[in-house]
Amino acid sequence: MHTIYELTTLSCPLLSLSKAWDGARAFIGEDDAAGELLGSWRTEIGQLGRLLLLRGFETAEELAAERRRALLSVDPFHAGGVVTALSMESYAPFPFLPPVQPRPMGGIYEFRTYHLKPGGLPPTLAGWKKAIKPAREYTSHLVINMYSLDGPPRITHIWGFESLEQRAALRAKFYAAGLWPPQGGPEQIAEATSTIALPEDSSPLR
Repeated sequence: MHTIYELTTLSCPLLSLSKAWDGARAFIGEDDAAGELLGSWRTEIGQLGRLLLLRGFETAEELAAERRRALLSVDPFHAGGVVTALSMESYAPFPFLPPVQPRPMGGIYEFRTYHLKPGGLPPTLAGWKKAIKPAREYTSHLVINMYSLDGPPRITHIWGFESLEQRAALRAKFYAAGLWPPQGGPEQIAEATSTIALPEDSSPLR
């Protein structure tokens, strides 16, 4: 069971995304690699030229070892020839959500990151816990929500939909019903970003 997640972002020229994914797939598949690949995507709306990798780890020690492997490599993710920037972020899942299950989720993914005000995580967790079940038709599309263990206070939630139209219709329905967003959550947000990404053909989440 995964207790900690890593979201890796590889930045590269648009026409080099496939090459970057080929290298990353080889790197995380090596015998000494740790963790489980849960999903891989390329950005479609938002900052373009980004390859996103979500991996799950059973322990913080396992993640730390894999992080060191990347940091000490002269060719991290075997994509050094095309990658211009590399970011690796550690997250803990919201404790009341199930672990990520690789499965078809519709093919359109949204990554939403909220930078929180100081002290904003506890009320955010409380609001989400209360809102998940009443908004089940909508939240069944939630892949995971998780809070950062490094860097500034923030949460990142990943959603899967069949289309942008489905996403918009569900959000409109549950906003109108007063069942979304989670009560007390928006007040904790200092800054928010949203990115639409498409899964790679071999992504476990697809």
